[in-house]
Amino acid sequence: MTRILGIEGTAWCASASVHDTATDETFIESDAYEPDSGGIHPREAAEHMREAIPQVVRAARTHAESIAGDSEQAIDAIAFSQGPGLGPCLRIVATAARALSLSLNVPLVGVNHMIAHLEIGRHRSGFESPVCLNASGANAHLLGYRGGRYRILGETMDTGVGNAIDKFTRHLGWSHPGGPKVEREARDGEYVPLPYVVKGMDFSFSGIMSAAKQAVDDGVPVEDVCFSLQETIFAMLTEVSERALSLTGTEELVLGGGVGQNARLREMLAAMCEARGARFHAPEPRFLRDNAGMIAVLGARMYEAGETISVEASAIDADFRPNQVAVRWDAGGDVAVARAGTDEVRGAEAVVTLGERVRKARVGKSYRHPTLDERLRGERTRSEARLTSLARREGVPTPVVFDVDDTDCALTFERVGSRDLREALTEPAVRAVGRYLAACHEAGFVHGDLTPRNARVTATDDGPRVFLIDFGLGYHTEHVEDYAMDLHVFEGSLAATSDESDRLSEAFETGYESRGDPAVLAQLREIEGRGRYQ
Repeated sequence: MTRILGIEGTAWCASASVHDTATDETFIESDAYEPDSGGIHPREAAEHMREAIPQVVRAARTHAESIAGDSEQAIDAIAFSQGPGLGPCLRIVATAARALSLSLNVPLVGVNHMIAHLEIGRHRSGFESPVCLNASGANAHLLGYRGGRYRILGETMDTGVGNAIDKFTRHLGWSHPGGPKVEREARDGEYVPLPYVVKGMDFSFSGIMSAAKQAVDDGVPVEDVCFSLQETIFAMLTEVSERALSLTGTEELVLGGGVGQNARLREMLAAMCEARGARFHAPEPRFLRDNAGMIAVLGARMYEAGETISVEASAIDADFRPNQVAVRWDAGGDVAVARAGTDEVRGAEAVVTLGERVRKARVGKSYRHPTLDERLRGERTRSEARLTSLARREGVPTPVVFDVDDTDCALTFERVGSRDLREALTEPAVRAVGRYLAACHEAGFVHGDLTPRNARVTATDDGPRVFLIDFGLGYHTEHVEDYAMDLHVFEGSLAATSDESDRLSEAFETGYESRGDPAVLAQLREIEGRGRYQ
């Protein structure tokens, strides 16, 4: 039996919790910072944290002592949110945790806030090795466990989903938090088109926020913009979640983060999983918003695995990324790598029927608004046909396009390769992918969703023969940033599907460098170094 006191304070919510492993019961006491207007102000949030943390910790200790019957045996360890978050808030929480650890003479456990969002979902669902969509204020990303770490399968390229919504509501003069207000207003809205930006399993919210603000300024009813914001943003998050399930072969999805309290987002994710035959779990709201319960639950797992830290090693990290954490507690098995074994393959977007020729039909998505769904299916079908043929003219091995059916959003292709690249990940194969991607960029377009599932391989006496497929998310561009994102998407998918991703990424970049612009690789390094938690 272990009893952990957890403390959370990454941004707006001062919270303390006690988790008892013997009963699996979790007590949570929280005090949220709610500014009168605008968003979170770091200085004001820190002032709130300084006042509220002692009070919520006192309540948690009182609860622990009441169930233990002995104050000296009430707590086995102190767990605290070590990052990511706002530095001033994190420092106050860490100081409180250190003081408790020293005064009670119990170990200290530093917890990554974002992994806690994932682990509470896994804990409450009983899933073995799920993909997790974290949708919170400052963050939005997909995580999956592989090779001793939680890998980032995809993430926002600019701002977190909650912060993006808050930027829109601040434009309207609404108080923080903006998400619940948008949800209420959206009930009476109608759909209007807004930008939709997905790059593989990565995504961007800056364009849609600017367009939403402009729409309101141009006189579009606020309820229509709110409705469309939800329909568009949540469709993006659901699409990348489905893509992560498809890539990894995992049939379990958990939702984490405060934005996960939105009923429409949960509805979309549940509908997508039901259509795929996958299982979906969203914890109860008290575990979705920022809370110390998830810190205490993960802290108990880490404590039992011996993952404690000294006071000297307990510095906070405002940019603490989940893939920096070596997972030594039981995190289930690695996300799987699905193998194609039938004549009909269901991907994230389409059903592919294999025969002498290949028919790829983009099926309608029930979770998406019909107008948005029709637009995306049509645009992507036409783009795939056009760019597949263009890449072939540039010397990139791709299948011949025999037919384009606009009515059913279907394409008929030549059948190429004997298996997916993800089933034959070798250095020569990924070097070839790098060369071919450079050729696409030289011709002025990106693939948009290059993963080991969107390339096919045939073994020959001269080495692997590689074909690029599925250009549906591709587009013409002259921007180095877009080319570098193409590389970033591929390398991120390698981390999700291979235990040797570092070596394979090096081979991929070698292949790209043999033909591509060095500025693209330099930009890739810049993308990798960006802080996502601002």
